[in-house]
Amino acid sequence: MTHLIDTNILLRSCEPDHPMFKPAKDTVKALLNRGNNLHITPQNLIEFWNVCTRPKDKNGLGYSINKTQSEVEKIKMMFPLLTDNALIYSEWEKLVKNYEVKGVNVHDASLVAAMIVHDLTHIITFNGKDFRRYQEVTIIDPKTYLTTNF
Repeated sequence: MTHLIDTNILLRSCEPDHPMFKPAKDTVKALLNRGNNLHITPQNLIEFWNVCTRPKDKNGLGYSINKTQSEVEKIKMMFPLLTDNALIYSEWEKLVKNYEVKGVNVHDASLVAAMIVHDLTHIITFNGKDFRRYQEVTIIDPKTYLTTNF
């Protein structure tokens, strides 16, 4: 099965001192060990860059450009990057209209649009509430995945 990794999983996976580091890493490892394919999108990397380079006092990680670039390169080596194309925008437009998506939630709709275009049904995320509205998506939450699937 092919899954999309949400940006919050990527962010938690590069912070060993964060309480969600272990569940993020362990879930990714378990899914890969079970033969699943895990993918990312350009949107993931844009969001990742945003949070990494934002100052800590503004809810970011405060990374330098060089450190952020290094982390992005690691991510791209680990997970295939799905292509961005015009079909994703068309699908995104349908989603935001059909589900009446507003504000910052439009970014999650972009991830869902990419999933639909690339025939992915599952997303690994700590923010399941952000994706519950989308009937097209099955949520895998690392906080519960390891305890309910082993």
